[in-house]
Amino acid sequence: MDALSDVLRIMRLKGGVFLHGEFHDPWCISVKVEPRSCSPYLGETAHVIPYHYVLEGRMRVRMDDGFAFEMEPGESVMFPRNDVHALGSDITRPPLPSRDYVKNPIEGGLASIALGDGGARTRIVCGFLGAEDIRGNPVVNALPAALRLDMRDGSAGDWIRSSFHHAAEQIAAGHMGSEVAMGKLSELLFVEAIQRYVQTLPEQQTGWLAGLKDPYVSRALALLHARIAVPWTVDVLGREVGLSRSALAERFGAVLGMPPMQYLANWRIHVAAHELVSSGKSILHIAQEVGYDSEASFTRAFKRTMGLPPATFRRQRPT
Repeated sequence: MDALSDVLRIMRLKGGVFLHGEFHDPWCISVKVEPRSCSPYLGETAHVIPYHYVLEGRMRVRMDDGFAFEMEPGESVMFPRNDVHALGSDITRPPLPSRDYVKNPIEGGLASIALGDGGARTRIVCGFLGAEDIRGNPVVNALPAALRLDMRDGSAGDWIRSSFHHAAEQIAAGHMGSEVAMGKLSELLFVEAIQRYVQTLPEQQTGWLAGLKDPYVSRALALLHARIAVPWTVDVLGREVGLSRSALAERFGAVLGMPPMQYLANWRIHVAAHELVSSGKSILHIAQEVGYDSEASFTRAFKRTMGLPPATFRRQRPT
């Protein structure tokens, strides 16, 4: 398993669709998706990654820091850290809180929102990805606040693009069942958006995703993720990737901002946290799977990173 796939696996992504909207110029809404609002579709989830897909018309998006951009039909945008954002035909208007205008579904189906004053029409479908706690997640931390994907230019697979658009149209028309397919497609869409974002990173970029473009760092990451329980040293890892100990340490630290063994220690704890809430394995078994010789040493390391002993963490987290 490559490093990106491993990180996404630990996030326990699960896609869903919760709303279709129809707006008429002029309009502007403020959006913040609370995990509890998605619980009817996902159950309990620690974090939500919302997205919007434009079916018809145009809209502008503005982040709290003032960054703004326009979207057209066939474009989607995801918000990896669920940052507050405004949507509208005129984002200089005071945004109305979207939650005040959402109409709950009657006899199943999706929620909806209709707003505006008779001008040009914009139709969107809003969905989300539920995920595990993202604290320390290297992918989410490395992504921009707004992750855009244009599905019109052929960079996404044709079947993803056509299937996603078809499902979105069916949802907007009120046809039941399409939200299940679109929930699955949204997971693929997230991966596609990340891969495309990595391709656009400049050579001098740093961070976890930039490490996937560096031949030595990416090889080191792949080894650490594939063989997490191995008692790695920088010497051994360097020989595996074809660099000296000092060269690997310098290159890894320059790109990821930490030494290889610190990265491995952090990742072991995140994998262990995933196993604690998703499996019935004993704490000792999990400790050994991620490279610890004893339950005591694992418990100390886990508490330093997560703030709780593993047994307490398991009791307090939903499965």
